[in-house]
Amino acid sequence: MAGTTGQLALLAQLVRPVVRGLPWRALGAGAVAGLVLAALPRVTSSDPNPWVALLLLRGAALAFALGLTFLLDDPARQVTVAVPTRRMVRGALRTALAVPLAVLWWTAAVLLIPAKVRPPVGDITLEAAAAAVVALAASAAAVRLTDEPEPGQRVAVALLAASMGAALFLPTGWGLFATPDMKNWAPGHDRWVVVLVVAALTWAACGPEPVRRRRLIPTRRTPRSGLPGA
Repeated sequence: MAGTTGQLALLAQLVRPVVRGLPWRALGAGAVAGLVLAALPRVTSSDPNPWVALLLLRGAALAFALGLTFLLDDPARQVTVAVPTRRMVRGALRTALAVPLAVLWWTAAVLLIPAKVRPPVGDITLEAAAAAVVALAASAAAVRLTDEPEPGQRVAVALLAASMGAALFLPTGWGLFATPDMKNWAPGHDRWVVVLVVAALTWAACGPEPVRRRRLIPTRRTPRSGLPGA
């Protein structure tokens, strides 16, 4: 009981510095870009096209996911690596602070789409959640596998390129980018569940600090100073 209380107290002390260290500019840019895309069907036409509305809502989810790739950026990484709190805990706290904002943002984005052309909310929310978790997994992998303190920009570029490549080259039969009137809409979202689960497992696997490899060749010891034969 005392240990749990101490951990909660430590997390409470971490909240303020973690909030200050969040990449608010990148997160805000992704959120604003996403809301602008989601608002276009409402402000540009009195009779919006359902396919265009779906495309723009998917674009909004991608824009926010690109902002999330910066979530684990830490300019002071070389300093914070020595703190007693594990990196996984710090990353989880960052994510926990971002989740309520993400939920509010997504609710606003969905409501901006006119109701008559709004895609099935549950299915499109699954797509947005998968995109967000893929972004977080890619960011966590970059932090674990490299020493770069701010890999967010490169991860965002890679995620954008991968998204465009998937939309262009994945078989249409997979249904990942189907429309609600297509027969592969439901099977496609079964595959989105797989994407979400794989991304979540990757994210969890990349959370802990990397295990240092043991040296295969023993280091040469420095000879002791002293008189010969001593």
